[in-house]
Amino acid sequence: MRLTVIGCSGSYPGPLSAASCYLLEDEFEGRTWRVLLDLGSGAFGTLQKYVDVSAIDALCFTHLHADHCLDLTGYYVVRRYHATSPWPRLPVWGPAGTAERMAKAYDLDPDPGMTEEFDFHEWDGGITIGPFSIEPFSVAHPVTAYSLRIKVGDTVLAYSGDTGPCDGLDAAAEGADLLLAEASFVETRENPPDLHLTGRQAGEVAKKAGVGRLVLTHIPPWHNRQTALDEAHGVFDGPINLAETGQVYEF
Repeated sequence: MRLTVIGCSGSYPGPLSAASCYLLEDEFEGRTWRVLLDLGSGAFGTLQKYVDVSAIDALCFTHLHADHCLDLTGYYVVRRYHATSPWPRLPVWGPAGTAERMAKAYDLDPDPGMTEEFDFHEWDGGITIGPFSIEPFSVAHPVTAYSLRIKVGDTVLAYSGDTGPCDGLDAAAEGADLLLAEASFVETRENPPDLHLTGRQAGEVAKKAGVGRLVLTHIPPWHNRQTALDEAHGVFDGPINLAETGQVYEF
């Protein structure tokens, strides 16, 4: 499995990165399969540097905040009006109401909305896309949100999405080879509950779950990224990286 960081800025696009988006790739049955995890503000432009956007096999949304989903509007324009269109409908998994939310974002009548370009599905248990087995876990956030556990054979990637500490995140992360975890908050502040993780909390999840590697992401531009890294190192002894656009992890 290969993970490429497309966007990793927390809450909005920053000067160094678009908002949340991650590309998964793996060889299976004679071709490369590609799945996107989230497609947040600014990410669709960056994505085109790394892959032909007509070659994506599926898209998985963790939740419907703009920094995780809003660039589907640009993808809609390409899939509808590109010179080589129409393309086959792209499967999109997300929380209940994803199709209606995306239609509203582009000021479309909900019928048909974007359903001629995308085949929308609501999360309701695990799914399989080519070599990828993807299981959603409900997590703590102000809107319906999921952490995702992705398996290829015996290899596991856990993606926190946006969440505070919770059982769902722990279950998604258990034994993962790589945990891609948000670290939006810092320990020195009084943070609201059930919203985001600090670097220390991400490290605690990684330690408890016994993960192989921790990658910290979704750090807002107003925070010092080194602070998140230092907090995580205080509790997790394994390798830790700060997510950066263009990083590739093969595992």
